[in-house]
Amino acid sequence: MSPGRAAATSEAPHRPPRIVRLNADFLHHSVDVLPEGELERKLALGRPLRAKLGIDPTGPDIHLGFAFVLRRLRAFQDAGHIAVLIVGDYTARIGDPSGRSKERRVLPDEVLDRNAELFAEQAFRILDRDRTEIRFNGEWLGKLDYAELVRLTRTGTVARLLERNDFAERFAGGNPISVSELLYPFAQGYDSVAIEADVEVGGTDQLYNLLMGRDVMQHYGLDPQAVVTYELLVGTDGAKKMAKSEGNYIGIEEEPDSMFGKVMSLPDEALEQWWRLTLDREAPGGDPLESKLALARAIVEQWHGEEAAAAAEAHFTRVVREGKPPEEVEEAELPGGDVIHLPALLVERFGLGSTSEARRLIAQGGVRIDGEPVEELDLPRERLEGRLVQAGKRRFLRFRAA
Repeated sequence: MSPGRAAATSEAPHRPPRIVRLNADFLHHSVDVLPEGELERKLALGRPLRAKLGIDPTGPDIHLGFAFVLRRLRAFQDAGHIAVLIVGDYTARIGDPSGRSKERRVLPDEVLDRNAELFAEQAFRILDRDRTEIRFNGEWLGKLDYAELVRLTRTGTVARLLERNDFAERFAGGNPISVSELLYPFAQGYDSVAIEADVEVGGTDQLYNLLMGRDVMQHYGLDPQAVVTYELLVGTDGAKKMAKSEGNYIGIEEEPDSMFGKVMSLPDEALEQWWRLTLDREAPGGDPLESKLALARAIVEQWHGEEAAAAAEAHFTRVVREGKPPEEVEEAELPGGDVIHLPALLVERFGLGSTSEARRLIAQGGVRIDGEPVEELDLPRERLEGRLVQAGKRRFLRFRAA
């Protein structure tokens, strides 16, 4: 028995979809379209399909990798279908184990709730608001009683769960797997039951969870969803998929200067994929540096406009390529005391992750005062007052004199 479809947050008009072939825009860069023939059968129903995508509110930003999947969801909308965006406010309290080598840290409820609101609103920079339902899965998962939870878990077996690479590797290595993590695929599958999904989309790392949704829907007597997965955008490190938890991401609302600089830090081997997935273009041939500059300009222009892109490039050229300070430098106050501990100052005012990281940067000559490298860890106050301090290539502050 289905828990039913709750009222939509945004009413979507029910105009009929266009006839869509399987080379449609919403399958651009797809990897899996499963089961074979299922999406064609759904499209032949002659009604708007409900295309589901889940989002993880463990951070407030939509990054470029997720924006790529959102653009595929927008292509479903442009073909006449309805996007159902599931904000995992409840499942985030479990933590998605997909691709994880250890259990994910669960954030406080108030942080998750605030992130979910910000994330959902950012999505409308890409999605058609009039053809989008935004749903929070706490609506239905928070109402499950113990009997219903037991019924839900009968959909699968422990043996099948342990076939997943992330669980199998942790189990083989003797690393802990919490029971709550084993429940995650069932909970995500129940989302599909609650909103009666026709199609669920996601990255290739979500294939197991998406297929589990089919099993859960059948268990509740519903027509199971078709599954579409897409290529994963590699992060700025060029090694792992782009993820907030890895710190290798660029948010779509990130400042233009930061966005430009991060794109320029990409390894050359990532350029071809970034051109394809972030811009839907083929990478130009020739010099990788020129390709990277063109990519950075186009990405900043996509999210901030042409003027911001030009200003970000000028900033990058001046600060990084020419080694000059930016034309405008933010001012800051020094903490109290006659002697300033430089590593602590770098953490507090420049946002470095730790004093250990700050010490390494100092040892590498990456901290300068008025252009001169500094080696000392403790400095007299007058050495910093009114001075321009640089940490790394792109971070500058001028400390006001007392």
